[in-house]
Amino acid sequence: MIRRNLVAAAAFAAGLLTIVPASAQFADDGIKIGILTDMSGGYSDLAGRGSVTAAQLAVEDFGRPINGRKVELIFADHQNKADIASSIARRWFDTEGVDAIFDTNSSVAGLAVREVARSKGKIDINSGAGSMALTNAACSPTGAHWTWDTYALAAGTASALADDPKNTWFFITADYTFGHDLEAQVTRVVKAKGGTVLGSVKHPFPNPDFSSYLLQAQASGAKIIGMANAGADTINTIKQASEFGILQGGQRLGGLNIFLTDIYSVGLPAAQGMILTTGFYWDMDEQTRAFAKRFGERMGGRMPTMVQAGDYSAVLHFLKAAEAAGTDDGLRVMAKMRELPIQDFFARNAKLRPDGRMVHDMYLAQVKAPAESKGPWDFYKILKTIPGEQAFQPLSESTCKSVKE
Repeated sequence: MIRRNLVAAAAFAAGLLTIVPASAQFADDGIKIGILTDMSGGYSDLAGRGSVTAAQLAVEDFGRPINGRKVELIFADHQNKADIASSIARRWFDTEGVDAIFDTNSSVAGLAVREVARSKGKIDINSGAGSMALTNAACSPTGAHWTWDTYALAAGTASALADDPKNTWFFITADYTFGHDLEAQVTRVVKAKGGTVLGSVKHPFPNPDFSSYLLQAQASGAKIIGMANAGADTINTIKQASEFGILQGGQRLGGLNIFLTDIYSVGLPAAQGMILTTGFYWDMDEQTRAFAKRFGERMGGRMPTMVQAGDYSAVLHFLKAAEAAGTDDGLRVMAKMRELPIQDFFARNAKLRPDGRMVHDMYLAQVKAPAESKGPWDFYKILKTIPGEQAFQPLSESTCKSVKE
């Protein structure tokens, strides 16, 4: 009788262990996230301190502990270098208890972090880089690409600018993965619409002097000079094109990867009329304005870029998923992220696909003329919404190994 009772008690205890979440499911008893970004270089305005601020707002809005412990947030500067990015990521995962890394703007840094996170079974959610490799060759079961990519930029800006089949293009391209990707995606759209690419020139990243590249673009006679670069490089290209009078000569700059902070740096007189694609604009509706107001209060009046708004969305959704999953295990949290609905001021009509692509609406915008702007940071007119299914690469075209399998 005693033996039978002991067996029953053991069975009952085993059953309890299978249905009651154990605190040991969190390796360090709670959740710790890291923002790995460019704090001092050419992408620091569009990400940097603003990305850290956006993540802090997401943690505050989540507003509760997970497994009884307050969510922790740390950040570091990857300096747009693969070796520094991977070293920080490895240290964070191995010795500092970080469960997920966010932002990682710059494709060089983003792809390096992706490999470290994959090897550790940890989550990395990229908001800042645009390389298609993140959801194709370098896709990961614990990785996500949240805000934008080169396919989406081509689907918006290049498609709009290439509507005239007589259009001719010349590219000024950053000589690394992102720049090559963006040029290739835009070229695909241009040729599909009957346009012609007359040539391209590659420049190092970062680069202060674009005079020789602009002279080559001018000499090509192309109607559109496609800027396949970003951040400070794009700002310098626009400023120097204006100084050389290139636009007055009848050529047009194709802003293939323009951020709100770029327009702020360049000024409306030089940027007016430019067409661009974005995943977010602060003055779209009450929701976006409410977030922008809180962000601006901490950032000296600056408005958030799409990268920074995307960081907020990604961090908040991750925290909801980790809480719902009852664990910090990368595979299980990512599965919960795909399962839970994604809905916030940034993510409209959104879903997270198996290849890691977060599909959401994008927007075609035009930079206002100075006379149209009603105040600081009032830069864009939204021309149209690009539904997510049209903005991003179809899953059927993905070369992600796990999707193919």
